[in-house]
Amino acid sequence: MASKTQETGERPIPNPIQIQKFLGGIDYPTDKETLLKTAKQHGADENVLEALNRLKASRFNSPNDVSEEIGKLK
Repeated sequence: MASKTQETGERPIPNPIQIQKFLGGIDYPTDKETLLKTAKQHGADENVLEALNRLKASRFNSPNDVSEEIGKLK
């Protein structure tokens, strides 16, 4: 039996700790484009990249800013 997430095609939002492991080495402040580029270089999967792409903010002053924005995703 397929889970509800699979039936609707939605992916679960990765937790901020999972995402931060793909963002090592970023100098803050930074922008969303740099987050995506760095995450790809560190082998982030599509789920992580999709979550980063959905962030509303375009500038981030710290890893905490990124984590807060991830927490706002639904």
